[in-house]
Amino acid sequence: METKHEPAEESVDGPYYLEKVYIPEDSEDDYQYEEVMADDDISMTEGDEDLEAAVKAVRDCADDTDMITQRISSVKQPVSHIPETVDDFFRNFLVKMGMSRTLDCFQTEWFEMQLKGLLKIGQVDFVPDAYSHNQLLDNELRNVKKERESYKQAALKAAETLVKLNKERDFHRMQHKRVVQEKNRLIEDIRRLKKHYASYEPAFRQLTDKYQASLKQRMLVSLERDRVLGHAHNLQASLRNAHSSPGVRCAPKQGNDKTQQGVEKGPKPQNNNGSPCIPATDLSTNTKHPKDSEFPASSRVNPYLPQIKALLAQGNKGSCFSLTTSIKAHSMPISCLAIHPRKMIVATASDDHHWRLWGLPAGEMIMTGEGHSDWLSSCCFHPNGGGLATTGGDTTVRIWDFSQGRCILTLEGHTHATWGCSFHSSGDFVASCSMDNTAKVWDLNSERCRYTMRGHVDSVNSVAFLPFSNTLLTCSADKTLSLWDARTSLCAQTFYGHQHSCNHAVFNSLGDTIASCDSYGVVNLWDVRKVSAMLSVDTGPHPSNQVAFSPCGRTLAVASNDGSVKLVELASSQVTSLVGHEDAVQSVIFDHKGEILMSAGSDGAILVWS
Repeated sequence: METKHEPAEESVDGPYYLEKVYIPEDSEDDYQYEEVMADDDISMTEGDEDLEAAVKAVRDCADDTDMITQRISSVKQPVSHIPETVDDFFRNFLVKMGMSRTLDCFQTEWFEMQLKGLLKIGQVDFVPDAYSHNQLLDNELRNVKKERESYKQAALKAAETLVKLNKERDFHRMQHKRVVQEKNRLIEDIRRLKKHYASYEPAFRQLTDKYQASLKQRMLVSLERDRVLGHAHNLQASLRNAHSSPGVRCAPKQGNDKTQQGVEKGPKPQNNNGSPCIPATDLSTNTKHPKDSEFPASSRVNPYLPQIKALLAQGNKGSCFSLTTSIKAHSMPISCLAIHPRKMIVATASDDHHWRLWGLPAGEMIMTGEGHSDWLSSCCFHPNGGGLATTGGDTTVRIWDFSQGRCILTLEGHTHATWGCSFHSSGDFVASCSMDNTAKVWDLNSERCRYTMRGHVDSVNSVAFLPFSNTLLTCSADKTLSLWDARTSLCAQTFYGHQHSCNHAVFNSLGDTIASCDSYGVVNLWDVRKVSAMLSVDTGPHPSNQVAFSPCGRTLAVASNDGSVKLVELASSQVTSLVGHEDAVQSVIFDHKGEILMSAGSDGAILVWS
């Protein structure tokens, strides 16, 4: 506030007084501003009052207002709070408390010291805003109390959680101890049970051996019974023939058999019907072994012809096969299948050096044999069903006896791997073929090679006896098939027509037709009497590994290298495929009635089609 100084200057020591004055609010720059009314910018004359002018004026006013608002907002700055000085604080305090006389005394002494220059302005400082500080402190205190309460609650919750966790820890620790105790107890029980069951293993092994032995014995007894029954039927038939026409069978032998020479050199052996027969001369050697067997007469009649004719009368069922059973027989490829002469038992020969017997349709393994030092290539049942012949890569031919469960004869003479074997219907001879370009006929009684068929110029891949005859069929990689007289080892006929290596050849059940296949999948049918090709069917381009006639002779099964079995209807030359193997099919065979077809291949499985 400003006061009037003139009376004070007249007499310094004289009396003074307070006077109320009014100070005009003049501008500091002493500039005379002209007052402008707010309505001047938008005022219009009476002549300009129209709609367009009014709209334009309103828009201009709105734009100016926006610009002013933006300018004010841009230049507006925050106002800082300036604390009060000490004297103002004291005056405000006295006014607030109503102490006017004390305020007058303070004012008088304050301004008197200011006029005399006794007041030290530099010592006058701002008074801290105690109220605001108290408020801030109060707020801080309140916040601190809230935080303290929250921390207290959190601490209480943490304490409760800690107590709960301690309880859970103790519980789980107790459970862990209990589980450890139970585990130790179970380990002890298992160890005790293992020790207890270990004592049963010898008993189980003994029972298993007894079961296998009884199963084998049952099989052998069944085979022996069938053999005895067959022998009895043969004896009865021989007796009937002997009573009806005695001495008739020996008459043609003396004049028609080319191999029966030198009758006077030894005693005549007896055949099945008791009549004397002239023995055959061993053409391969000049000396005759005392145990040499004699080939039977070549004019025998196939006793199964009535059954074959009955099957022919039933009609053809070759195109109705479907997969019914799959047997995992070996872990390595199966090279050959052979069926028992009278029972539904199949023999398999495999690259794992084993042969096995399987009962069908159950697919249970009956017997297994091991003896070859290399892979097996072929197998063939003995005509009486009590033995098996096998060939393999070790160049040998082995004869197995089921009753003894072992190999009873090993025939050695080939110089390379043997590919196939076939029993003579008498059971005294077995023929084999080899990669050494020869086929051999072995005498099982004298245990030696009787004849060697030489004539092929490449590997002989298959060999087969014509049922109930002395004729031998061979096929070779030199693309030819040959018919041999097993008694003389002479080639009777040769079939030409294949353009590639011939893999397999077989007779039909009547013996008047031959089927053969080659390495390009071509299958040929040959007429034995005309020595000419009857039919040629191309099942390629994959090789055909084996062929098999159905018992009725109307369907031909072909084992193809593409993993399928080809069925050829001979009447129409129609070819159908049976797909099921995962690898090449190596062997096919029909059952005795032609209702079931079995195939085996490089996947080690036997597939049964019916």
